[in-house]
Amino acid sequence: MRPGARLGIDVGRARIGVARCDAGGLLAVPVETVARDADGDADVRRILELAEEFGAIELVVGNPLSLSGAPTASTDDAVAFAGRLAAAGAAVRLVDERLSTVSAQQALRASGKSSRRQRPIVDQVAAVIILQHAIDTERASGTEPGRLVTTDEGSSPL
Repeated sequence: MRPGARLGIDVGRARIGVARCDAGGLLAVPVETVARDADGDADVRRILELAEEFGAIELVVGNPLSLSGAPTASTDDAVAFAGRLAAAGAAVRLVDERLSTVSAQQALRASGKSSRRQRPIVDQVAAVIILQHAIDTERASGTEPGRLVTTDEGSSPL
């Protein structure tokens, strides 16, 4: 397991959930929900500020594939956003996040949160699930999770 904190990123159309883990890569915890900035780069800047604040060695962005593993419109959006982060100078890994939001909603429901009260934090919980899965996978396999995003992916989605 590579030492260093990481940020987990759950990219949504309106909001981006952010989570972080400790430098030992043991436990992911929620950080905040960042509003999407369709016309500018305020969302990217905020995530880079958080990465600097927590000393993150990389950003782990969830790749929302369909259950069959095929790309979707959300996949294109997440890959493009990951590319924007990479183009801004961050080390970014794209990891499979199938069912992370569904799992987050189920966990929040089980904790007694109403649907209306879930909205502000469901993205953060999904980011926790994405990041925890990535660090657990790396710890178990000894290999880096997902794939490294190249800087040219921000200009055109896959």
